[in-house]
Amino acid sequence: MFETRNKWFERVLAAGERLRDQANKTPVMTSRTLNQKVGAEVFLKCENYQRVGAFKFRGAYNAMSQLLDKQRKCGVITHSSGNHAQAVALVGRLLGIQTTVVMPNDAPVIKRKATEAYGAKIVEYDPEETTREKISENLKNTHGYTLIPPYDHEDIVAGQGTAALELFEEVKRLDMVLVPCGGGGLLSGCAIAAKGINSNCRVMGIEPELADDATKSFHTRTLHKVNNPPTIADGTRTPSLGKITFPLVLDFVDDMKTVSEAAIIEAVKFLFYRMKLVVEPSGALGVAAFLSDAVKPTGRIGVIISGGNIDAAAMKMILES
Repeated sequence: MFETRNKWFERVLAAGERLRDQANKTPVMTSRTLNQKVGAEVFLKCENYQRVGAFKFRGAYNAMSQLLDKQRKCGVITHSSGNHAQAVALVGRLLGIQTTVVMPNDAPVIKRKATEAYGAKIVEYDPEETTREKISENLKNTHGYTLIPPYDHEDIVAGQGTAALELFEEVKRLDMVLVPCGGGGLLSGCAIAAKGINSNCRVMGIEPELADDATKSFHTRTLHKVNNPPTIADGTRTPSLGKITFPLVLDFVDDMKTVSEAAIIEAVKFLFYRMKLVVEPSGALGVAAFLSDAVKPTGRIGVIISGGNIDAAAMKMILES
């Protein structure tokens, strides 16, 4: 197990080198008000300031920059409701790779428009009728594309882990790290980084109560699915952890907790009004866990703010609630 953990940490370190001159080194922000509310020192790693407005750029660049020339010429395909779609599209433009994105017809408008603006071809589907995985697999086989999945990929996981790597580089010591969880790429990557730097640091994944597949999977050690969960946190609507991320979460993560929709909304509002941060609901899960007492923090706590891509209509609804 030690060798396996070492291997994964080395992959995160290598991803950090690839991303050094490509990804934004996002700011770490603090709030005395937040510290007083939760009784701990909280450090927010603000990936809403990352390229494409979310952490997803890290994994997409790490994976796509390692493609062979033949794979680059054939193009890549992915499936995503937004942030990963934008990341793959932007990286494709940077590296000269044709990109195709399978996207649900109810994806946030701001994310779809940005994906198209980066040059990706959008293939729309109805999530009530089929799955994005089936469509992307068919297109991959038909056109010879390389699949760059949103989370269940070793290079994606390693790339996402660089967010926690940077956080530790800046603040040096942390007793706990809270990470949003959808498909588990960000969570497992950040857990690998955290444990590689300090094996005693507790890593906790946070999910919406309405999309609690990973929490159930973690506590039962059996993979659970929640299809099309009606949570406001659209970035966590993945049905389950993946074949790669599920074992990594079981190995590297210390605990999983869930938060209510009301708690997510309050966290987005707190970040906006008190810290002047625009954060999408998925990105606010860690702060929601603190403010709702789902997690009792002590010491020095790192929180990954995963992204800031939110429609104006959704933000208006949240701020007026």
